[in-house]
Amino acid sequence: MPPATTRFAPSPTGLLHLGHAHAALFAAEAGGRFLLRLEDIDRTRCRPEYAAAALEDLAWLGLRWEQPVRVQSEHFSEFAAVLAGLEARGLLYPCFCTRAEIAASASAPHGPEGALYPGTCRALSAAEREAKVAAGLPYALRLDMAAALRAVPQPLWFDEAGEGRLRCNPAAFGDVVLARKDTPASYHLCVCHDDALQGVTLVTRGVDLKPATQLHRLLQELCGWPAPRYRHHALLLGPDGRRLAKRDHAPTLRALRQAGRIPAEVRALAGFYPPSTAR
Repeated sequence: MPPATTRFAPSPTGLLHLGHAHAALFAAEAGGRFLLRLEDIDRTRCRPEYAAAALEDLAWLGLRWEQPVRVQSEHFSEFAAVLAGLEARGLLYPCFCTRAEIAASASAPHGPEGALYPGTCRALSAAEREAKVAAGLPYALRLDMAAALRAVPQPLWFDEAGEGRLRCNPAAFGDVVLARKDTPASYHLCVCHDDALQGVTLVTRGVDLKPATQLHRLLQELCGWPAPRYRHHALLLGPDGRRLAKRDHAPTLRALRQAGRIPAEVRALAGFYPPSTAR
């Protein structure tokens, strides 16, 4: 089997911390080609200064990646084309429900990402949808899960390192949002599109994203994208036993650098000791 192509794809919503270092090193050491991608589709939270800091911190850590770095916000037209194709096949529908209205549907069953959308807008007629759009009501584009499942071979599987073929149940996600006004394309759509476009053959990421693989396999089949292999890693935990996260002020690589730590020490703190040869 040829060496794998892997990637590290942070969202520049803050400074990178030790959890990011672990994920980046895990990806770099798992493959031959190592790519870096900035997933900055959240235009309200992502900042250019965090993107620049990420590149600087990763280079300081000793990582080397294949150029160019793909910046997702520069490619919204590509994602829009994919969405248009799905919509033309009758696999998407506009949803005019607000987040508050959806949250009020407390009786709805829950899936991997929380309460499932009850399908309120799926039942709207074409005329009703057109009237709401013409009135300027904001809306999201949702995947019609039932229609999507009918459009691909069943069952779906994914190949997980150390576990073999695992069966997927994308229906557990319900009618997921693939685009909304403030985020023109969802993480799920963009990550599958870019992994296919960039030739990623081994997706490495935290185990918290393992359930999403079931949905990603569906999107890959719908769009004719190849299915990579997957390798999900454990998450770094803090002293309190919780996963390291930006919102909890996890130790950042920038702060560790300023405190006088050298790259080998930070690699060790991230779980890679002795330090590996930088790519």
